[in-house]
Amino acid sequence: MKPRVFSGIQPSNSPTIGNYLGAIQYWVRDQQRFDSIFCVVDLHAMTLPHQPRELRQHTWELAAMLLACGIDPEQSLLFVQSHVAEHTTLCWLLNTVTPTGWLNRMTQFKTKAGREREAASAALYDYPVLMAADILAYHTNFVPVGEDQKQHVELTRDIASRFNALYGETFTIPEPMIPELGARIMSLDDPTSKMSKTAPGGALFLVDSSDVIRKKIARAVTDSIGVVRFNPEQAGLYNLLTMLQSLSGETSEEIESRFAGGGYAPLKQELGDRVIQALEPIQRRYHEYLAAPEIVDRILETGAEKARSMAAPVVRDAEQRLGLRFSGAQSGATAAAV
Repeated sequence: MKPRVFSGIQPSNSPTIGNYLGAIQYWVRDQQRFDSIFCVVDLHAMTLPHQPRELRQHTWELAAMLLACGIDPEQSLLFVQSHVAEHTTLCWLLNTVTPTGWLNRMTQFKTKAGREREAASAALYDYPVLMAADILAYHTNFVPVGEDQKQHVELTRDIASRFNALYGETFTIPEPMIPELGARIMSLDDPTSKMSKTAPGGALFLVDSSDVIRKKIARAVTDSIGVVRFNPEQAGLYNLLTMLQSLSGETSEEIESRFAGGGYAPLKQELGDRVIQALEPIQRRYHEYLAAPEIVDRILETGAEKARSMAAPVVRDAEQRLGLRFSGAQSGATAAAV
């Protein structure tokens, strides 16, 4: 059997070129290599204030975009997280073995809650346990993540190991899988921060028009040095070079040689060309799905049915080990004792 991969993506807005280069392109590439499960994690998008109508729209549109990018429902499983109740059931079961001290160490809660930590939702605090449930419900072997999510996979491993030690072997212990290139694409207007779906000023969205893409890249922050080189200390330039390398497949030396002495304008011009070239077929397929929503609906419905059939036995096993289920003999014995 193929090793199993689970990946989730939040529908907080339209996906960016950072989502594509750091994750989605690898999901598409590796579909034949792995038994792949892809999930639009709408429940995670509820950990922060949201508009219900926007959440529904973004969830559906993200699923359509994943299909347009090349996720093949004949090879991979695609569904919406909230359509499979086993995720939330398992989350509660895992909460019973997760010490709050482990959650207190999660850096993403501190970042997202900021100074308003006391006002943050319990869902935001418990986000990592739901993520663990997403992963563990499917006996996942590998979880493709960026460096900023690696801590959550490590927590998932700790939770699964603790459950197994307390109640017997129940869950597969997953491994994080970091993309070799493009795992952390940064904001165009603040290259010290990761490109975010919720910060449109510094993001290139997969639905952006050619003109918008060129304008955003032209305005991208660089520096006054004027030398094209893969130097992380030149954060803005390094970010543009990382995107170009992810799209072109060239080595650092080849890119540096090609732009030697030319300044940053030619680099930005070529990056714009390559982004537009990469997104043109994706956008075309995306609009085809928008014109035929019943196809997307059917794929998501089928995906949720298959996901439930896979997750339900895992959750039943965990429930039984925790004392929540009775066999016929046990039920009879209990009634006789009463």
